[in-house]
Amino acid sequence: MNLLKENRKEKNKTQKEIAELTGITQQMYSNIENGKRRPSVAVAKKIAEVLNFDWTLFFKD
Repeated sequence: MNLLKENRKEKNKTQKEIAELTGITQQMYSNIENGKRRPSVAVAKKIAEVLNFDWTLFFKD
């Protein structure tokens, strides 16, 4: 998701830092950011909170 990458870079955070803040592995976060996996609702909410956007965007096509 470009939204994730853009928001993460605007906040000057690494994938590892976002993963640690949300309680998932860096590999899992990378897969979500690159569109290989879709997060659970709970994880989507955590990522969206950290990066400050609407979590429902993960589930819109």
